[in-house]
Amino acid sequence: MKFSGRVWKFGDHIDTDVIIPARYLTTSDPKELGRHCMEDADPDFVKKINRGDIIVAGRNFGSGSSREHAPIALKAAGISCIIAESFARIFYRNAFNMGLPIFESSKGARQIKAGDQLRVDADTGIIEDRTQKKRFQAEPIPLFMRELIKDGGLVVHLKKRQGNRPKTKEKRKN
Repeated sequence: MKFSGRVWKFGDHIDTDVIIPARYLTTSDPKELGRHCMEDADPDFVKKINRGDIIVAGRNFGSGSSREHAPIALKAAGISCIIAESFARIFYRNAFNMGLPIFESSKGARQIKAGDQLRVDADTGIIEDRTQKKRFQAEPIPLFMRELIKDGGLVVHLKKRQGNRPKTKEKRKN
């Protein structure tokens, strides 16, 4: 599984209120959330990005509330993956549950620049900065988590698995 796109750079401690402002939490519609993604940090963010672009950030990305609206908004806006020095633990889990791949790479997060073109390989964790001609290493995404991403998130993945289970025969009570 590979992701390619242009980099949008953010700093440390980007919290869930920056990712999707609380005033939009009256909906859980992904399209509506995506329209307002990162607007308090950059009001024109969703107008400037292209589907598949990548966010690179500093430490503690996704801190704040435990709401899953933040990764939903990022994914719906068209962000293909996020690279950061570190992620808030609840955001980390929510991102994979919603089917949004994330990668931790301290060196990459510090050296990759806004506008760089990246290619990220989820299987190997290799981040290739095609602009600077540099490579960075992140932890590869484990196979079961890549399956979550491919299926579109945990709920879809579980429904798919449930549908693929062999039917069991009920035992008769005598």
